[in-house]
Amino acid sequence: MPVPVPDSFRAAYDEALGRWPGPVDRADVPTPYGTTRVNGLGPAAAPPFVLLPGGGATSTVWGACAAAGLARRHRVHGVDLMGGPGCSVPRPGRPVRSVDDLVRWLDAVLDGIGPAGPGAGPVLLGGHSYGAWIAAHYAARRPGRVAGLLLLDPTLVFAGLRPAYVLRALPMLARPTPARIRSFLAWESGGAALDPTWLRLQEEGAGFPSVRPVTGPRPDLAALRELPVRVLLAGRARCHDPVRVARAVAVALPEARTEVLPGASHHAFPLTAAGAIARGPAPGSD
Repeated sequence: MPVPVPDSFRAAYDEALGRWPGPVDRADVPTPYGTTRVNGLGPAAAPPFVLLPGGGATSTVWGACAAAGLARRHRVHGVDLMGGPGCSVPRPGRPVRSVDDLVRWLDAVLDGIGPAGPGAGPVLLGGHSYGAWIAAHYAARRPGRVAGLLLLDPTLVFAGLRPAYVLRALPMLARPTPARIRSFLAWESGGAALDPTWLRLQEEGAGFPSVRPVTGPRPDLAALRELPVRVLLAGRARCHDPVRVARAVAVALPEARTEVLPGASHHAFPLTAAGAIARGPAPGSD
């Protein structure tokens, strides 16, 4: 049986979702790995934009981008990752264990989000951090289903993690508590003021019955060269060197549009960079 989600987490989740700029359509999409919560907002006939959060985050983080204008031009679909914090419910005995599983899972999510169902046209796909890693893998393996790709401070796609960041994160990852999460995010953000609603949900995630995320190789970047790709990088990210990442993007994907946003840190990037994100994917992807 699935482990029940703490009431305090649900309350924080609903509070964050309540800040989206309009009534949110909450859909529980069936997949081979369980039901996936997809929160939707925007004109039903607009181009679909599917967004994957980073590890430890939820789909509610995309409300700031929707409010900044993304939901006026697109149908925004925020996805709760399977096995992570949120309202997705894993299927007992069928965990997501590999990149192949992630691809099959996202196949089912895309089949279920639109009125056209399976076989519908390609979507715009974006992700932050670990979600960007998933999105890049998916686009490389299913290029026909992706009209354009937006990678937000992607980790382990173009460059590795800084050892100092990994060491600082280990205590929080090994035994997450609200205090450890708060301390780590304060360090990573350089002491900048963090959105209290977002921070509360991050802290409540300490008690969420999450599972170990899928790890694996970097995506096949050569397979992305025919897609419109936009990469936004946090100029103050501590997880990796944004200048090094930008150089790696230029080598691997010469046609990609890359921007480094000064002053932005990594974990709160979907909130603090919402205005830039709301400008959408790369030109030619609509």
